[in-house]
Amino acid sequence: PTPEELEKPHNLAPELATVPSSLYYVCVSGHDSGPVFEEQPSSLIYPEGLTEGKVTLSCQARASPAASYRWLLNGTEVPLGLDRYTLVAGTLVISGPEPLRDTGSYQCLAINRCGTIISRAANLKFGYLHDFPPDSRSPQTAYEGVGTFLACQPPPHYPALSYRWLINEFPNFIRKDDGRWFVSQVTGNLYVAKAEPNDTGNYFCFTTINMDISTKSTFSKANQLTVLPDASPRKSTPSIKVLSQITLRWRKADGLMPSKAGFSVEGPTLTLPDLSFDDEGIYECEAYNSEGSDTYQGRINVQAQPEWLQVMSDSEVEISSELHWSCVAAGKPRPSIRWLRNGQPISTQDRVEVNGAHLKISNLALEDSGMYQCVAENKHGTVYSTAELRVQVQAPDFRLNPVRRLIPAARGGQVMIECRPRAAPKPMLWCAKLTASLFCSSFSLYATKITLAPSNADINQGENVTLQCHASHDPTMDLTFTWALNGVLLDLENSAGPYHRKENIGDLLTVNAQLSQAGMYTCTAQTVVDSASASAKLVVRGPPGPPGGLLVKNVAETSVELRWSRGYDNHSPIGKYIIMGRSSLSSEWKKMRTDPVNIEGNAESSRVMGLMPWMDYEFQVIASNILGSGEPSMPSHIIRTQQAAPTVAPSGLGGGGGDHHELIMTWTPMAREYQNGDGFGYILAFRKKDTSWTEVRIPHVESSRYVYYNESLTPYSPFEVKIKAYNRRGEGPFSQIAVVHSAEEEPTVGPLNINATALSAFEIQVSWEPVQQLSASGILRGYEIRYWRQHEREAAADRVRTAGLEPTARVSGLRPSTRYHVAVLAYNSAGTGPPSPRTTVTTRKPPPNRPPGNVSWKAHGSWVTVRWDHVTAMHNESAVLGYKVSAVKHFTSTQFLDKAKSSVTLPLPKDNGYVVLEIRSWGEGGDGPAHEIIVSRDSGEQSANISDFLSDRGILE
Repeated sequence: PTPEELEKPHNLAPELATVPSSLYYVCVSGHDSGPVFEEQPSSLIYPEGLTEGKVTLSCQARASPAASYRWLLNGTEVPLGLDRYTLVAGTLVISGPEPLRDTGSYQCLAINRCGTIISRAANLKFGYLHDFPPDSRSPQTAYEGVGTFLACQPPPHYPALSYRWLINEFPNFIRKDDGRWFVSQVTGNLYVAKAEPNDTGNYFCFTTINMDISTKSTFSKANQLTVLPDASPRKSTPSIKVLSQITLRWRKADGLMPSKAGFSVEGPTLTLPDLSFDDEGIYECEAYNSEGSDTYQGRINVQAQPEWLQVMSDSEVEISSELHWSCVAAGKPRPSIRWLRNGQPISTQDRVEVNGAHLKISNLALEDSGMYQCVAENKHGTVYSTAELRVQVQAPDFRLNPVRRLIPAARGGQVMIECRPRAAPKPMLWCAKLTASLFCSSFSLYATKITLAPSNADINQGENVTLQCHASHDPTMDLTFTWALNGVLLDLENSAGPYHRKENIGDLLTVNAQLSQAGMYTCTAQTVVDSASASAKLVVRGPPGPPGGLLVKNVAETSVELRWSRGYDNHSPIGKYIIMGRSSLSSEWKKMRTDPVNIEGNAESSRVMGLMPWMDYEFQVIASNILGSGEPSMPSHIIRTQQAAPTVAPSGLGGGGGDHHELIMTWTPMAREYQNGDGFGYILAFRKKDTSWTEVRIPHVESSRYVYYNESLTPYSPFEVKIKAYNRRGEGPFSQIAVVHSAEEEPTVGPLNINATALSAFEIQVSWEPVQQLSASGILRGYEIRYWRQHEREAAADRVRTAGLEPTARVSGLRPSTRYHVAVLAYNSAGTGPPSPRTTVTTRKPPPNRPPGNVSWKAHGSWVTVRWDHVTAMHNESAVLGYKVSAVKHFTSTQFLDKAKSSVTLPLPKDNGYVVLEIRSWGEGGDGPAHEIIVSRDSGEQSANISDFLSDRGILE
């Protein structure tokens, strides 16, 4: 039958009348092809409660004839054609998805007469995030210098949440780069190391759920944390404090530590990038100091989803033969393999043998044709591989490979006559001579000879070169030229490649020659009966190759000695060497200072100068000649320079603030490149002017503050302070002296003449008579306004602080028609002073909660006139004093209109676009809600409504 006839249904036997006739169509070899997925469905999480949306699961297959599609939900066919399920090409669209009906595993089947394939499973799940319970959380207390944590206790949710924490108010999030804070993305808990007094505050757990089409967040009630000064021995159990510095070190207990761990093996966090199966094992952290050591072990177990190592491919095989297919997948746990034919499972039976990753079908029959899939799966995922099997039956046919009628041959040579008919199963072959004697031709062929052989050439890297090759041959034959480099045939058909052959002759042009293209070139001239060859050597001169055997010797505090061996000079003498290096602080290679400064080309050693003590380095050597610089050597092994005493002082010395009788001194911790050795710490010296110095040693590199407590300290007293660094090798220089004041005393007087005025229903203005600047006891920082409703206690007052000394401030976010008490206090770094006499204020009535109604407009030329109905205030609302008309985008100012006005004329934009206008009332209580309209130049006159406008333009469904 023709392919066109195959498209038509056949007449079926009565017992097959219930089976779709397409199952019995014939898959035509060379014309048809089975389905191959181009798009497959992906798992998604849909927001619970969003019933008016749609879920789209993609499915598209390439096939000839085109594929038809079916869908399965948890193995049961989806009833396509109903209102909720729509099939668009192969894609399934679910309208109004519901968790109880639609949750599950979806698979797409693509079908044509060559067979059926089934897609990977896509899981549809519904996500949700409930609110935190409304109950208040118990306050927590921690002591300064001690670690603590705050529990998130997230609400019910799906899927997993991401967690952040707020301090006091939105959006003051805890920064990820603050090393003292850690937020667990498993529990959501917030962990605080070495609590400080300024950590006191209200903390909110902020949770976010990310779904495929939306994101939802919610946050907890406040977790109140109070950090107290170090507990006195009478109030807490004794504690042991480690006085000598602790050193941390990592090792792999059951093998060698991966080199990619880098310098993290000497820190608190071990980092292993690009994790692989070789990294599995037991890792041990050891903490030690002069008093002893302790260890802790943890195991890394690496797992992975399946990944194909070997898959089967489409096959055309003869009837009655045997098929062997294998699918091999890597993964951990080890993936299991199962097989499908036309979407149905295959098991061992009759002629079929399934042995894990291997499928064998004996004595193949026509009905074995179809689409086969092997499926590899473990708990981390599933992968599919697809191939088509066609079982062929064909009588012998010479049309594709006819026997040649005339076969020329060189005299005295050999001749081969091919007999390769297309047939299935494999045919029996025999040859016969059809005449009594061979017929001999009356002509002889001339042998092929090279007439112009290529010559040896010597060029620089990047230059072009032509190797000539001409030949003579028998004129009755076609002549072709091929070229080989060191016996490997060159690709001369790639126009983008470096090799080009000149037309009609055998010359080879090499463009932008590189070192790798040097060698022996062989030209071969060939006809169908014989060939001839000639060779030439091409030398390419270029920059030197990389030096070898780089060693680091005689490591000192700021210098090392390097030794290396010469690399290949690539036919041009080496002129000089440069040395590159990098430290553990940077991944960038930099040119190093050396002795001698200029390293001659015959040298094989040099000293590197100007290094930092107690720093890890690695080095490279680069050779150069007149043709340029070569590739660098392999990096040396990593070395650490010797230790030395610090040479610079810490920076950022300052301080101040704190509680009564405290002197707080702060500085910037020394960076790694300035520490020069282990056993690192700080020596802090302080004194009142013209008295002796007091020194303290702080044996922690990360320390950045020191608190000196003495009950005899008077408030805001100046101290001279200086600091220097030390390590095992000695002490560094002192910094310049800084002046730091002891803790301030709270203000002792409060503001007078407090006045509060209502600005609107939601805002008041407070003014007061400022207090005199503090003198010996501290510096006035600003004022704190406290306000609370008439029937509330003052302890529940809300607070607003000014950032300067201005004696007036606005307070917003208030309730309408509400009486408030107001007090003002002065504050400095030590706290607030006594409150002022309180005053009272009543906020105004709220504005009308209705926008102007019956809005219409009319465009005329480049102007538009807008009209509306007046807004009438209710008895519990403030009176309307006028109207505001503003454009969201085009106008830079707002039109204020008297309350008697109910229309306005405005200019239209010049770009023939549209403008969004807002009309609202205003009065003593503030602005009322806006009525928004969209006005365009080409729409004439109408009652304006945003949703109607957008719908007209296809913006809204």
